[in-house]
Amino acid sequence: METHLPKGYEPRDVEKKWYQAWESQGCFRADEHSPKPHYSIVIPPPNVTGVLHMGHALNNTLQDILVRWKRMSGHETLWMPGTDHAGIATQNVVEKQLAAEGKDRHELGREAFVERVWQWRSESGGQIINQLKRLGASCDWERERFTMDEGLSRAVREVFVSLYEDGLIYRDNRLINWCPRCHTALSDLEVEHEDKKGNLWHLRYPVVGSDRVLVVATTRPETMLGDTAVAVNPEDERYADLIGKTVLLPLVNREIPIIADDYVDREFGSGAVKITPAHDFNDFEVGKRHNLEFINIFDTSGNVNENGGPYNGMERYAARKQVVADLEAQGLLEKIEEHGNAVGECYRCRTVIEPYMSKQWYVNVGPLAEKAIEAVKDGRTRIVPEQWEKTYYEWMYNIKDWCISRQIWWGHRIPAWYCDDCEGITVAREDATVCAHCGGSRLRQETDVLDTWFSSALWPFSTMGWPENTETLKKFYPTSCLVTGFDILFFWVARMMMMGLKFMGEVPFKEVYIHALVRDAQGQKMSKSKGNVIDPLSVIDEYGTDAFRFTLAAFAAMGRDIKLSTERIAGYRNFANKLWNASRFTLMNLEGFEPEGIDPDRLDLSPADTWILCRLAEAARETNQALADYKFNDAASVLYAFTWNSFCDWYIELVKDDLYGDDPAVKRRAQSVLFLVLESLLRLLHPLMPFITEEIWQALPGQRPTTFLVESPYPDGEGLPYAERSVAGMELIMEVIRGIRNIRGEMDVAPSKQIQAVLDCKSEASATVLRDGAGYIKTLARVGELTFGVGVERPAQAATQVAGDVEILLPLAGLINVEEEGKRLLKEIAKVEKDVELFAKKLANENFVANAPRHVLEKDRAKLAEAEEKRTILQESLKKIQALR
Repeated sequence: METHLPKGYEPRDVEKKWYQAWESQGCFRADEHSPKPHYSIVIPPPNVTGVLHMGHALNNTLQDILVRWKRMSGHETLWMPGTDHAGIATQNVVEKQLAAEGKDRHELGREAFVERVWQWRSESGGQIINQLKRLGASCDWERERFTMDEGLSRAVREVFVSLYEDGLIYRDNRLINWCPRCHTALSDLEVEHEDKKGNLWHLRYPVVGSDRVLVVATTRPETMLGDTAVAVNPEDERYADLIGKTVLLPLVNREIPIIADDYVDREFGSGAVKITPAHDFNDFEVGKRHNLEFINIFDTSGNVNENGGPYNGMERYAARKQVVADLEAQGLLEKIEEHGNAVGECYRCRTVIEPYMSKQWYVNVGPLAEKAIEAVKDGRTRIVPEQWEKTYYEWMYNIKDWCISRQIWWGHRIPAWYCDDCEGITVAREDATVCAHCGGSRLRQETDVLDTWFSSALWPFSTMGWPENTETLKKFYPTSCLVTGFDILFFWVARMMMMGLKFMGEVPFKEVYIHALVRDAQGQKMSKSKGNVIDPLSVIDEYGTDAFRFTLAAFAAMGRDIKLSTERIAGYRNFANKLWNASRFTLMNLEGFEPEGIDPDRLDLSPADTWILCRLAEAARETNQALADYKFNDAASVLYAFTWNSFCDWYIELVKDDLYGDDPAVKRRAQSVLFLVLESLLRLLHPLMPFITEEIWQALPGQRPTTFLVESPYPDGEGLPYAERSVAGMELIMEVIRGIRNIRGEMDVAPSKQIQAVLDCKSEASATVLRDGAGYIKTLARVGELTFGVGVERPAQAATQVAGDVEILLPLAGLINVEEEGKRLLKEIAKVEKDVELFAKKLANENFVANAPRHVLEKDRAKLAEAEEKRTILQESLKKIQALR
């Protein structure tokens, strides 16, 4: 075993070495026969087409922190990995490959195309799994699942058939999101809305039997071809006499009724709206309420069909242009206004989606949602932060039936067969050969596949072997926690809740932790179009995985988006380097040291030893509590402060005299505490920074109970001494050292210069503490002559500070060149005055303040405050110098 570390830490080689070692030695393997308490998480399965982005990086880092912490805390831990087949996205990838070869899927046929997708998946799919490994994800990779693998396919079919038999799956002709390019229905999640500049066309509809016209405003004039009513608000007096009459629909010359409905906003446009039930979701509901006709005017490619009269065959935007021109020619175009509109686009091909009437398969989710609501209400599943419970309830109480069919070829084909003899539908667990209704054999299987989210909804139990009652399910279901983003709270989390309760009789997870978004340094959402995307893999290459993970954890404050910049990641790389250098120092001072049998209670501890062990115990307790509460930023903050401040900046400095002295017993005690603290710190940090901690831990001297740090017990603060009085005493000594250092800094006294210090104690207790800590004060504050006590003689001229009930007095006579120091301070004040003047003038400029970006203003205000503070400090120092003249 290596007992030294190279001068610099090189993450890449270290990360690869230890990840391979952990995986090959089965460190992440879960044992369903273990008597330990279980802890399980299922990974939100990334798309098989995906590459690691910031959302993945945050989500999986937080999961890995929890999993490593629980594994080290004595739990049998299963982190179930896998990928989602991502129906539309994967089909698009392979279709693009075919297009590059001059082919399309229809030439290949369904069977050959699906084979081609499987081939792509085996050769190129799932690269994100290797990228997750680079992030340090400690999943049980031997259990990796895929939503289209044999076991999950069986589970999907069982669930579909069971729901159908229970009357919860049905087929209906309804309005859905339709992609004219991909030729499939889309879920709401697969539609991305983008604000775009558009127009509002005001059209005149003549009222039959009068010379009046009703003016309607629309953002999609071409859909008027499918209008079946004009609606007004029943309280709108302007149109009360027209309700029940008809208008003549321009261009197609069809009479349609004027109806009254509360849906109409009297303040929008003219207060009269055209109703197109087959091409607008709100209009669809109005159409059902008033029993209107549903006229579909588009085909599956977004071209006008035979119901569009003279516009039959025209592409929808060409039809729009022609419809507007024809209305204008007939004097039926009132006006055109500019109008912003949120346009829905297919998340894969960016084609504008079309609300479209189509026969689809649906799940009646009402009865399932009721049980999912109750499970959160009665605490069987807890949502963290609690604020998301309200959002969950709002969505679940207003839930609509779930369209589960997709008109693509890649996915779980719906196990339904249509009979050509009796037109009955047979739904079966095994491929049907005869009709369940008439016994006929002329059957055709449904060509649609299931929505990707259908198989994902079964993930917590299907991945563990359901519908078999496996040992894995018995041990690890329900899972302990789900870590996910708020954007799929409804689309995935709620559906897993419904399916888990339906088919397992238990919630799928005890807790759901909802994390926020990763944004850029200015708080903007990352997007390729803005050019502000930070690539996790590039960050890992440049700064190392541990620095990246620690940054994500440090900024993962509950309910608050993460503002990420490479400067912040660089800062935590410095933290990793600090830990590395402190470890090198420790190892250099542990030459020949054997740590076996260290018992803090049997060591004659110095004040510094007692203090650091108490601080270690506190850090361990606080870190465990923070992780239990999903306060990742608090855990990172505690460990950062302990590592950098308590251990590196203070204890290592405090212990040097003991390490370098002539007393072997004192040296052995110092080595024991130094080893104990570093070894415990590495275990505390490991879940957040797995690679660097494993590398250092392996270099420590002595034998330990486990081969790897990843398998070691997590410190809980037990077994370490805690003496509140000793801690308070050491803190006073440190405060005195800080006070002397501050005065030296203000007076610009050379660090090498030994000075005289007088400590006027207000109590005997403080004097006793300082007597015990006199050595620390002399060494760390560079004090040659130290006088302390109650009522001690005070020097005539001295710089002073107060530490607790101790007044620090540094005699200044002969300490500095008063004349030269005065000149230097005047020069410094003059320089700082220029900075104050510059930023004050800039911020007093109303034009600048009105037009400058917020982050620029914040930066300049911070610079002004910093300059003003510096000026104040320098002026105070100058007063002290002038008092000596």
